[in-house]
Amino acid sequence: MSEHVEWSDTEVPTPSAPAAVTPADAADAARLVAFGLQPKLQPARDQEYADLLRRYREDPPFARLADAVAAGLGLVVLEVSPRAGMAVTAAEDSVFAVRMGEYARRTSADGGDRFLHGLAHLAVAAMAFPRPEDLADDGYIGRVSVNGVDAFVRQACRRLEERAEEVGENTDPATDAPGLEAAWRIWARRSAAGATKDARRLAGSTTGIVGKAAAFLTDSGFLQRTGDDNGGTYRTTARYQLQVRDMAGSAAMAELLELGVVPVTDGTPTLVPAEDADDLELVADAGLPFHS
Repeated sequence: MSEHVEWSDTEVPTPSAPAAVTPADAADAARLVAFGLQPKLQPARDQEYADLLRRYREDPPFARLADAVAAGLGLVVLEVSPRAGMAVTAAEDSVFAVRMGEYARRTSADGGDRFLHGLAHLAVAAMAFPRPEDLADDGYIGRVSVNGVDAFVRQACRRLEERAEEVGENTDPATDAPGLEAAWRIWARRSAAGATKDARRLAGSTTGIVGKAAAFLTDSGFLQRTGDDNGGTYRTTARYQLQVRDMAGSAAMAELLELGVVPVTDGTPTLVPAEDADDLELVADAGLPFHS
């Protein structure tokens, strides 16, 4: 008895294999990541950048390839959009990571200054995005000034001193202690400006330290300088907002914000809450644009 096998007249279609990644695709993906590493470059001013961003949004395989290139370089993609371009941040083990110790050593050999530089960056972030809705609103633009940041930190120093006195903490902490407690006393003792013989601001003064932080953030594409008033005025960029969102959970930032930050729009904030601001909610998820 013979066995008969019946075949269907309709053939089952064979799933098409995904298109192979070409060297040109890999080059384009790497090119897009390279654009993302140029924080001051705006997609609206570079047609090739804009075209690659469009391809990233419209071509999922290309987007995955670009993400893989970024990951291989130790970069985290925060957002890819016309407003921010390809916004990336360096993971802790990335060759592109900027470390606080290296940053501080560029400005001073004084170990205590490391905390002052860190505090300056924390204060800029707190001033720039003092409320949760500011950090969440893509259209929000924060404004800060060098003198405003210094005045803000000095108010924080006074508040921390009052708090220390209330609990009987009169002894200075070790200079290598974490958090704000080691930094605020050093900041309060440091000259606000000082001056060189030609009237330039001393780099080791507190406004000099804030100015260094503002310059670093500007060079990194996080701030844009808008004027020279109050020691220098700045506005935030979309990249800085994304960076502050990403660097969440800083204990020092949370401690600073718990003191009370009144939101402002002209770069001159205060720590003294308004009379009717008892229920003011403050954002506690912001941090430094570098690793400790």
